[in-house]
Amino acid sequence: MAAESGPDVQTRLGALIARECGEGARVENFAAMEEGHAGLTFGFDVVGPDRLGYVLKLAPGNVARRGNTDVYRQAPLLRALKRAGLPVPSVPWASPDEALLGSPFIIMERLPGRVFVVWEPHSSFARTNEALRTLWLEAARLLAQLHRIDWRTCLPDWETAKPLRDEFERWPPVLRHAQDPDWLAAGAELGVKLAACAPDDISIGIVHGDFQPGNVLYEDGRARGLIDWELAAIGSQALDVGWLLMMSDPKAWAADWRPVAPVGADEIVSAYRQAGGPAWRDLEWHQALAHYRLGAIACLNVKLHRTGKRVDPLWERFAPSISYLFGRGLELAEAAQRLAGNPR
Repeated sequence: MAAESGPDVQTRLGALIARECGEGARVENFAAMEEGHAGLTFGFDVVGPDRLGYVLKLAPGNVARRGNTDVYRQAPLLRALKRAGLPVPSVPWASPDEALLGSPFIIMERLPGRVFVVWEPHSSFARTNEALRTLWLEAARLLAQLHRIDWRTCLPDWETAKPLRDEFERWPPVLRHAQDPDWLAAGAELGVKLAACAPDDISIGIVHGDFQPGNVLYEDGRARGLIDWELAAIGSQALDVGWLLMMSDPKAWAADWRPVAPVGADEIVSAYRQAGGPAWRDLEWHQALAHYRLGAIACLNVKLHRTGKRVDPLWERFAPSISYLFGRGLELAEAAQRLAGNPR
């Protein structure tokens, strides 16, 4: 059955909330939010003795339920992380089947705070260099907190660890969608260099998959919540560190799409390490892989936009940065090759 939306889901949701919270409880302010990576996302309030805010994520319709399209897999993950003390949403209701809402779903509490969109931050964020630097270092320390959690203890039956080679071998089929031959050539060269010097000694643990300030909720300049877990996995935790470094790296982006990030890579890594983060080796390679991943994803999404299959003007704005992503990734991969020949 395809995932439903709008009034059908709202009616079913109302019945679920009345059953779980008592007949006096009702759903208000039900509205679609921005789509997550692989699901339909709605915000709503439950009104009873109190008014509480929630977020509903539904699995997408007509796709296989695995990996990031398996919305329900986030429920045991978030519940375990919450027990471990990470600032993630609680998940009071979730189901892996279609009986209740027409699709697998999770319902999470709506956390306070605002995310920091690195290219276009909300006007409520202070723009002094010190305030902005604090946001990035708060993110690095939060990442260390996540990476310190022992997945074997808190998530023993969730998923098996993914080999690092599987992570970079999944992207060539995506890269082939590049419409610009220069993008395709640069991306393919980067993939070859990554394969030639993949590290062996990696820190295995919980990986967020899209860790950056745009998925961190801030209040008064402090990181108070971590959201958007569709891409989470067990794997090389330096994937998250490399992704965060890429997002802050001005050399990775076209001039009109550079992040608001007055902070250096050394500062980010230092804050992460000082907070107990374990994945600080081979970061040149892992950042280069982040460039390869995002560059390939962007090639696909630009094609989908330009062909009208999935129109999103954001990707047209993003497109000039693809060559920068691959170019900077090649620089980092070459540095990783040199370091592989001269281990630290």
